[in-house]
Amino acid sequence: MSSTEVLQWTNSDPRESLLFNYASQCQMYRFSTEPNASGNQVTTLYKTIRPNREDKVAKLEWAPNGGLGRAIISKLTVPMVDLVRKDPRYPTSRIFNGPSDGRVYTWTRDANGTDNILLDPDGVVIAAVKQTKPMRYPGLGNVYWELHLFRNAGQGVVMHPPLMDHVTVTAMLYRFVMQYNL
Repeated sequence: MSSTEVLQWTNSDPRESLLFNYASQCQMYRFSTEPNASGNQVTTLYKTIRPNREDKVAKLEWAPNGGLGRAIISKLTVPMVDLVRKDPRYPTSRIFNGPSDGRVYTWTRDANGTDNILLDPDGVVIAAVKQTKPMRYPGLGNVYWELHLFRNAGQGVVMHPPLMDHVTVTAMLYRFVMQYNL
C-alpha cells in the first residue's frame, strides 16, 4: 500500500465536486450544493463507505451573501471561519483546531508557492492540495486539483476519521477562501 493516497478533485468550484481515487475509479467524497428553504446555499459532504452507499459527513450552511456561514461536521457545529482562521503569522495561511486533539493545524503555501500544504501541530506536512492541468474522466468530470494525503507523516493519523473528514472540509474551505480572497 502506498504511503500517499491521491484523490482527484473535480470541478473548479469546490462546493460542487467529487474526490475520487484514480487507480480504483472509486468516488470517496462528494460535495453537493443546493439552496435550502430560505434560499441560502447549503453544501453537503458525502463519504462513500461502500459501493452505492454514502454517509453524510458534513453540512456547510453558507451565509446569505454567499460568504462563510456555519459548518456541522459529525456532531460538531462551528462557524466556518473557525475552520479557516487567518494565521496572524502568515497572510495566506489558515488554521483550524483538530477535531480530537484540539491542536492547531495549518493550511499554507509550500516553499515554492505552487502547492497548498497542511502542516500538523509539529510542522510536518500531512496533506497537500495541488492544482493540475484539467483532465477529463468520463462519468466523473474534469479534474482540476489533487488532494494528497500522506499516510505515515507526523502521527500517521491523517487517514483516520474524524481527522480525514476535517482535512477534506478544510481543504475545500481553504480553496474557497483563497479563490475568492476572503
